[in-house]
Amino acid sequence: MIHYITTDGVGNATVANELQQLGKQKVPFVLHAMRRPRSLFHAAHAVSELRDRTHYLYPLPPLKSLLSFVLGPVLFGRKFFQVGWNALTGRRENLRGRVASLAHFFVACHWARKLRHEDVDHIHSQWAHSCATIGMYGAWLAGRSFSFTGHACDLFRDRVALCDKIDRAEFIVCISEFHREFYIKQGADPCKLVLVYCGIDPQRFSRQSVERESSVVRINSVSRLVEKKGYSYLIEACQLLHKRGVDFRCVIGGSGPLERSLRDQVQRLGLGDHIDVTGQTVTQEELSTFLSNADIFCLPCVWAADQDVDGLPQTLMEAMSCETPVVSTHLVGIPDLVVDEETGLLVEPENAEQLATALMRLCSDSELRKRLAVAGRALVVQKFNIHTCLQPLVERFRSKLQADAVEAPASDVEPSPAR
Repeated sequence: MIHYITTDGVGNATVANELQQLGKQKVPFVLHAMRRPRSLFHAAHAVSELRDRTHYLYPLPPLKSLLSFVLGPVLFGRKFFQVGWNALTGRRENLRGRVASLAHFFVACHWARKLRHEDVDHIHSQWAHSCATIGMYGAWLAGRSFSFTGHACDLFRDRVALCDKIDRAEFIVCISEFHREFYIKQGADPCKLVLVYCGIDPQRFSRQSVERESSVVRINSVSRLVEKKGYSYLIEACQLLHKRGVDFRCVIGGSGPLERSLRDQVQRLGLGDHIDVTGQTVTQEELSTFLSNADIFCLPCVWAADQDVDGLPQTLMEAMSCETPVVSTHLVGIPDLVVDEETGLLVEPENAEQLATALMRLCSDSELRKRLAVAGRALVVQKFNIHTCLQPLVERFRSKLQADAVEAPASDVEPSPAR
């Protein structure tokens, strides 16, 4: 059995997509999450069922957790002291990371105690920060192999114990070539690195027939309204388009902490008739129509001041799958998806002038839009199709299951039902 550990389970679309596909591939897994998701990314029955089958670590039962820690030397022997020593003295990025490691050691003791009664072939963490620390320590205590997938904020803003995780992981999933090079720079053995793109279902995201009210060029974007999405630069670029006489309408969907400041920026620049910051979440059921209703999709990602960043935004894949030409930035894993001048246009982050120039090219050239749109969908179908792109990970998991079956006959193992 593969045991997955995440932060909020199927509350993240990437996690939910991946786990649904593993289920279709008949890879047996149990899902653990640090906490319950605040909301589901869509209302599909399969996702709701996954949520209901998830084991949640928090809130910790105080007495049982304390008992697990006290019994640690008896339950885990030398491994208890090895893990404790790592939490105390292992390489950490800062004091926060040290404190977090000690706390996660405590949590991992209770989790590993429960895992002793389950069928565990391998532990995989989706994200490289807190849940990966618990996953690493839990696997260490249980005497099982460990792997993880890193994305963005978990590798930069919220990084903790990354060097130790790289050392102890049997393999590391890289979601782009940028991530592969990043891990090598951190000292990872290249043989450990497995390129597995996050993917979507192209059948769910295809061009919809949408009635248009006018011939005005429509620029759409959608995501959480946070700094790393770069929306302040999109608004600046729209001001430049307006000054150059381009007739356009920009709709920014989604909600978040920057909603008011973005609306204030729109009003301050006198663009209220051209830009709509909706403040409303676009559901997965509505997304194909929203993307198809655009002539251009723009997501000008940036490094946030707190080092938060996007790894490989799923909304870009979804827009390209809907045959909407995209504009984004040279950042992290985005160039793997948006190949400049081939499957979309790329500009430098935080550069409103370049962004306006790229948008103006697409606004004025319908043939360029069509060429990029067709090539964009073709690339998504070829390389970012959830039905095929996870195959390297599926093969790794199956090899772990087969290896364990050789070491321990199936008749000796009682599978653990999901709770």
